[in-house]
Amino acid sequence: MASSAAATKVATEPNAVDRLVSSTRPGMDRVNALILERLRSHVELVPEVARYLIEAGGKRLRPMLTIAASELFGRPDGNEVVFAASVEFMHNATLLHDDVVDESTMRRGRAAARMVWGNQASVLVGDFLLGQAFMMMVETGSIEALKVISRAATVIAEGEVLQLAKTRDLAASRDDYDNVIRAKTATLFEAATEVGAMAAGADAAGRRALRDYGRELGYAFQLVDDVLDYRGESGTLGKNTGDDLREGKMTLPVILALEAANPAEREVIVSSLGRTEAAQSDLARVLAVFERHDTLGRTLDEAGQHARRAREALKPLPPSEMKLLLGEVVEATIARAY
Repeated sequence: MASSAAATKVATEPNAVDRLVSSTRPGMDRVNALILERLRSHVELVPEVARYLIEAGGKRLRPMLTIAASELFGRPDGNEVVFAASVEFMHNATLLHDDVVDESTMRRGRAAARMVWGNQASVLVGDFLLGQAFMMMVETGSIEALKVISRAATVIAEGEVLQLAKTRDLAASRDDYDNVIRAKTATLFEAATEVGAMAAGADAAGRRALRDYGRELGYAFQLVDDVLDYRGESGTLGKNTGDDLREGKMTLPVILALEAANPAEREVIVSSLGRTEAAQSDLARVLAVFERHDTLGRTLDEAGQHARRAREALKPLPPSEMKLLLGEVVEATIARAY
């Protein structure tokens, strides 16, 4: 893992994600225009709910990675714009569905769509976004890319079900957690980068490199997010601190703490896990257990290992500014925790 000093150094340099935003702006301008076009519907509630979420903020990292992956190979054919918009629609569909399943109240720093329009509208508009994503993919005529995206959609759904099944399951293992975040998060990162490479005509080795990069970056991203849920600030997280605990999610910090805890410490965790009314004082007690067993630090160690694998995945590719920037994006992902 990057050391605290290294992470601090990264954090004080120009943000790599911001530089990725600048580098991919022309492509992302086309992606954003396509997103707005495909949000149209004669049913007024559909674009209203979708725009509420999509325009709420966020850097749109996943579609940016699709554009970046296509530019890395220097031969984008135009389909990367459609692929990127499809990836963003899929991502936002999962957010709408997640908030219903998790009964979340906040998303991207404001009330979740379900709190404004209700669960039914959130689920159905999420379905609309998924339908549009697949329609756009079909329109490109790229069956191979459609296969990548449709497989990702299936795996993501499986991950949601697995996470639901493991909610407040005190026997959940590290392997269970790994399977959940691979399906829920890493799979879409992996698909986003692979279809970007495909749009630029990358060969099998190039596709594999970007697929591996995206997967490992996704792992690192989620691990850091799971740490930030316990020690971040609501304003930067875009959701309430400690939501994972209140929702009973068996994230790696919880699993590691339960493995190491004595009976009294274990009771502290179990008494708050899955309790929606758990107060900040309850969260503080759980964090004290985490601190004693360094479970957040150990989770970041795991994130660092995936970050290293993401950088290694890029090594076979020819040197370029975009390759260097994608490596720095990995470091910036880890630096969010410091």
